[in-house]
Amino acid sequence: MTDPHVVIGGGTIGGRLARLLASQGKKVVVITRSGSVPAGSGIEYRSGIDYRAADATLAQSLLEGAPKARTVYNCANPPYTTWDRQWPLLSRAVSDYATQAGADLVMCSNLYGYGPHAGVLTEDLPLKATWPNGEARARVWQEAKALHDAGRVRVTEVRGSDYLCANEQSRMGHRVIPNLIVGKPVQLLGELDQPHTWTDPDDVAQLMASLADSDTGWGRPWHVPSNEPKTQRAVVADIAHELGVSDYRLSAVGEPMEKLLGFFNPLIRELNRGRYQFDRPFVMSAEAAQSAFGLSPKPWSQVIADLVQPYVSLARDRGKAALSNLGNTRLPERS
Repeated sequence: MTDPHVVIGGGTIGGRLARLLASQGKKVVVITRSGSVPAGSGIEYRSGIDYRAADATLAQSLLEGAPKARTVYNCANPPYTTWDRQWPLLSRAVSDYATQAGADLVMCSNLYGYGPHAGVLTEDLPLKATWPNGEARARVWQEAKALHDAGRVRVTEVRGSDYLCANEQSRMGHRVIPNLIVGKPVQLLGELDQPHTWTDPDDVAQLMASLADSDTGWGRPWHVPSNEPKTQRAVVADIAHELGVSDYRLSAVGEPMEKLLGFFNPLIRELNRGRYQFDRPFVMSAEAAQSAFGLSPKPWSQVIADLVQPYVSLARDRGKAALSNLGNTRLPERS
């Protein structure tokens, strides 16, 4: 029997990756805490995907969930305010699991590990993070790379910029689209007119799948193919155009208010520590992955259409009032 592709985490990236791998005819096991399909994952009726329960911070628990694997994909995402504590613990367990399961390891990460940088971000830059969440992501890669260099497990890592998707963690998700639909003002953290790279989660999943099939992508990080940089103001304008909204109010929260909000809100406090990503140009190059694997990002118009579609569907099916208190609700995504 062919060893399965084991996806750890069924969220924004894990759900998409599981769908993609299953569509390629691969046997897929998705590990979640509950062993059930996450609400809104869009894969409830997909064949070829087996959900199992395990604790991703314990290698033995993962081995009990899936004793053997061809490739392990670490798509887990601990709560944002616990990254400095949880990410190293989780990553060490997953690396240990991949080693014991005889599998390759593809890790999903971001750009935090680089820290502030004056210029375009490329994979050969040193990891010089200046805040706990960034330091945690840098340490996770450095430890995994050491295992790769020691010949214990083949490892690679994909790094994307801020995701454009329909959830509360996306800067352009729950914070923007419901307000545009119901006519409320939109306020954003950071500067509105600095160029910024945005990444579509489908492109993350595509790169992870491509790396797993590659013989040459191991032992180094890769940036996710993404569209040309756009300012926050431009992204909101594109979303509004897709929604058919021409009259809306957009403003920045402002740094003094961000600091005040961060005093009371742990999530905003952590986001403020990464403010350098939005108070100056924050641009990523993915030329290496595009050249090596022949990948291109999803067309920008489709990125925006896919982003707004879950909100439009919710408003159509349940009324605009359903958009008022989404909280951490995960909306069904286009599949």
